Amino acid sequence: MKKWYILGVNLAIVLLFAAWTYAPVSPKETNEEIEWLSIEEALKRNKKEPRKIFIDVYTDWCGWCKKMDKNTFQHPQISKELAKNYYAVKFNAEQKENIEFAGQTFKFVAQGKRGYHEFAIALTNNKLSYPTVVFLDEKLQMIQPIPGYQEAKNFHPILEYFASNQYKTTAWQDFMKSYKSPIN
Repeated sequence: MKKWYILGVNLAIVLLFAAWTYAPVSPKETNEEIEWLSIEEALKRNKKEPRKIFIDVYTDWCGWCKKMDKNTFQHPQISKELAKNYYAVKFNAEQKENIEFAGQTFKFVAQGKRGYHEFAIALTNNKLSYPTVVFLDEKLQMIQPIPGYQEAKNFHPILEYFASNQYKTTAWQDFMKSYKSPIN
Protein backbone atom coordinates (compact mmCIF):
# COMPACT_ATOMS: atom_id res chain seq x y z
CA MET A 1 0.00 0.00 0.00
CA LYS A 2 2.83 2.38 0.91
CA LYS A 3 4.55 1.73 -2.46
CA TRP A 4 1.37 2.67 -4.34
CA TYR A 5 1.02 5.84 -2.28
CA ILE A 6 4.64 6.90 -3.03
CA LEU A 7 4.19 6.04 -6.72
CA GLY A 8 0.97 8.12 -6.81
CA VAL A 9 2.65 11.11 -5.15
CA ASN A 10 5.62 10.92 -7.53
CA LEU A 11 3.29 10.70 -10.51
CA ALA A 12 1.31 13.71 -9.27
CA ILE A 13 4.55 15.72 -8.89
CA VAL A 14 5.67 14.81 -12.42
CA LEU A 15 2.27 15.78 -13.87
CA LEU A 16 2.18 19.08 -11.98
CA PHE A 17 5.72 19.92 -13.11
CA ALA A 18 4.79 19.09 -16.72
CA ALA A 19 1.70 21.32 -16.51
CA TRP A 20 3.69 24.25 -15.06
CA THR A 21 6.43 24.01 -17.66
CA TYR A 22 4.12 23.41 -20.63
CA ALA A 23 4.07 26.38 -22.95
CA PRO A 24 1.86 26.13 -25.99
CA VAL A 25 3.57 26.82 -29.30
CA SER A 26 2.97 30.39 -30.37
CA PRO A 27 1.42 30.95 -33.79
CA LYS A 28 4.75 32.37 -34.93
CA GLU A 29 6.42 29.01 -34.28
CA THR A 30 3.83 26.73 -35.86
CA ASN A 31 4.87 24.99 -39.02
CA GLU A 32 2.43 25.63 -41.84
CA GLU A 33 2.38 22.49 -43.89
CA ILE A 34 3.75 22.81 -47.40
CA GLU A 35 1.46 21.20 -49.92
CA TRP A 36 3.93 19.54 -52.27
CA LEU A 37 2.46 19.13 -55.73
CA SER A 38 3.42 17.38 -58.93
CA ILE A 39 4.34 19.73 -61.78
CA GLU A 40 1.10 18.73 -63.51
CA GLU A 41 -0.99 19.70 -60.47
CA ALA A 42 0.85 23.02 -60.08
CA LEU A 43 0.25 23.85 -63.76
CA LYS A 44 -3.44 22.98 -63.39
CA ARG A 45 -3.83 25.19 -60.32
CA ASN A 46 -1.84 27.98 -61.96
CA LYS A 47 -4.42 28.13 -64.76
CA LYS A 48 -7.21 28.74 -62.22
CA GLU A 49 -5.26 30.97 -59.85
CA PRO A 50 -1.92 32.25 -61.20
CA ARG A 51 0.90 32.08 -58.70
CA LYS A 52 4.65 31.64 -58.84
CA ILE A 53 5.87 28.06 -58.90
CA PHE A 54 8.71 26.85 -56.73
CA ILE A 55 10.36 23.59 -57.85
CA ASP A 56 12.66 21.54 -55.65
CA VAL A 57 14.79 19.46 -58.03
CA TYR A 58 16.14 16.50 -56.05
CA THR A 59 17.14 12.85 -56.24
CA ASP A 60 16.41 10.04 -53.80
CA TRP A 61 20.13 9.46 -53.12
CA CYS A 62 21.01 13.12 -52.45
CA GLY A 63 21.96 13.66 -48.80
CA TRP A 64 21.91 17.47 -49.07
CA CYS A 65 18.41 17.26 -50.55
CA LYS A 66 17.21 15.34 -47.50
CA LYS A 67 18.95 17.80 -45.19
CA MET A 68 17.24 20.72 -46.96
CA ASP A 69 13.87 18.95 -46.62
CA LYS A 70 14.40 18.53 -42.90
CA ASN A 71 16.17 21.75 -41.91
CA THR A 72 15.05 24.34 -44.44
CA PHE A 73 11.63 23.40 -45.77
CA GLN A 74 10.41 22.39 -42.29
CA HIS A 75 11.37 25.75 -40.79
CA PRO A 76 8.15 27.60 -39.83
CA GLN A 77 9.02 30.82 -41.66
CA ILE A 78 10.05 28.98 -44.82
CA SER A 79 7.02 26.70 -44.93
CA LYS A 80 4.76 29.70 -44.26
CA GLU A 81 6.31 31.72 -47.12
CA LEU A 82 6.14 28.79 -49.55
CA ALA A 83 2.53 27.97 -48.67
CA LYS A 84 1.46 31.61 -48.94
CA ASN A 85 3.15 32.70 -52.18
CA TYR A 86 4.01 29.67 -54.30
CA TYR A 87 2.80 26.40 -55.68
CA ALA A 88 5.51 24.12 -54.31
CA VAL A 89 6.64 21.25 -56.50
CA LYS A 90 8.92 18.32 -55.70
CA PHE A 91 10.57 17.02 -58.84
CA ASN A 92 12.70 13.90 -58.79
CA ALA A 93 15.38 14.49 -61.44
CA GLU A 94 15.49 10.73 -62.08
CA GLN A 95 11.77 10.05 -62.44
CA LYS A 96 10.75 7.88 -65.36
CA GLU A 97 7.41 9.53 -66.24
CA ASN A 98 7.19 11.99 -69.13
CA ILE A 99 6.45 15.64 -68.37
CA GLU A 100 4.42 17.89 -70.66
CA PHE A 101 5.48 21.50 -70.20
CA ALA A 102 5.13 24.54 -72.47
CA GLY A 103 4.11 22.39 -75.44
CA GLN A 104 7.11 20.11 -75.14
CA THR A 105 7.45 16.54 -73.88
CA PHE A 106 10.39 15.89 -71.55
CA LYS A 107 11.53 12.29 -71.02
CA PHE A 108 13.79 10.21 -68.85
CA VAL A 109 17.18 9.46 -70.40
CA ALA A 110 18.73 6.21 -69.18
CA GLN A 111 22.46 6.31 -68.45
CA GLY A 112 23.98 3.20 -66.95
CA LYS A 113 22.09 2.15 -63.82
CA ARG A 114 20.60 5.60 -63.36
CA GLY A 115 19.84 8.41 -65.72
CA TYR A 116 18.34 11.84 -65.72
CA HIS A 117 15.16 13.57 -66.76
CA GLU A 118 15.23 16.10 -69.60
CA PHE A 119 12.99 18.39 -67.54
CA ALA A 120 15.68 18.53 -64.84
CA ILE A 121 18.21 19.53 -67.50
CA ALA A 122 15.89 22.31 -68.71
CA LEU A 123 15.16 23.56 -65.17
CA THR A 124 18.82 23.67 -64.15
CA ASN A 125 20.11 25.25 -67.39
CA ASN A 126 22.07 22.09 -68.25
CA LYS A 127 23.83 22.05 -64.88
CA LEU A 128 22.55 19.06 -62.95
CA SER A 129 23.27 19.76 -59.30
CA TYR A 130 21.24 18.57 -56.33
CA PRO A 131 19.47 20.12 -54.67
CA THR A 132 18.55 22.93 -57.02
CA VAL A 133 15.51 25.09 -56.44
CA VAL A 134 13.87 26.76 -59.41
CA PHE A 135 11.52 29.72 -59.47
CA LEU A 136 8.96 30.24 -62.24
CA ASP A 137 6.75 33.28 -62.53
CA GLU A 138 2.97 33.19 -62.94
CA LYS A 139 3.37 32.92 -66.73
CA LEU A 140 5.66 29.89 -66.29
CA GLN A 141 8.77 31.79 -67.33
CA MET A 142 11.91 30.85 -65.45
CA ILE A 143 13.01 33.47 -62.95
CA GLN A 144 16.09 31.66 -61.73
CA PRO A 145 17.48 28.29 -60.65
CA ILE A 146 19.53 28.30 -57.44
CA PRO A 147 21.80 25.28 -56.95
CA GLY A 148 23.01 23.90 -53.65
CA TYR A 149 21.88 23.48 -50.09
CA GLN A 150 20.33 26.59 -48.54
CA GLU A 151 19.93 27.17 -44.82
CA ALA A 152 16.61 28.68 -43.73
CA LYS A 153 18.15 32.02 -42.72
CA ASN A 154 19.77 32.43 -46.15
CA PHE A 155 16.83 31.01 -48.05
CA HIS A 156 14.08 33.24 -46.65
CA PRO A 157 15.27 36.45 -48.34
CA ILE A 158 15.39 34.61 -51.67
CA LEU A 159 11.76 33.54 -51.26
CA GLU A 160 10.76 37.11 -50.33
CA TYR A 161 12.75 38.66 -53.18
CA PHE A 162 10.95 36.61 -55.82
CA ALA A 163 7.51 36.56 -54.15
CA SER A 164 7.44 40.36 -53.85
CA ASN A 165 8.57 40.81 -57.49
CA GLN A 166 11.48 42.93 -56.33
CA TYR A 167 13.73 40.90 -58.62
CA LYS A 168 12.15 42.89 -61.47
CA THR A 169 13.18 46.33 -60.22
CA THR A 170 15.73 46.00 -57.42
CA ALA A 171 19.23 44.59 -57.44
CA TRP A 172 19.79 41.76 -54.95
CA GLN A 173 22.38 43.80 -53.01
CA ASP A 174 19.94 46.72 -52.65
CA PHE A 175 17.14 44.40 -51.58
CA MET A 176 19.37 42.88 -48.89
CA LYS A 177 20.17 46.34 -47.46
CA SER A 178 16.52 46.79 -46.47
CA TYR A 179 15.60 43.15 -45.80
CA LYS A 180 14.64 42.31 -42.19
CA SER A 181 14.88 38.63 -41.43
CA PRO A 182 12.17 36.98 -39.32
CA ILE A 183 14.66 34.17 -38.66
CA ASN A 184 17.20 34.58 -35.88
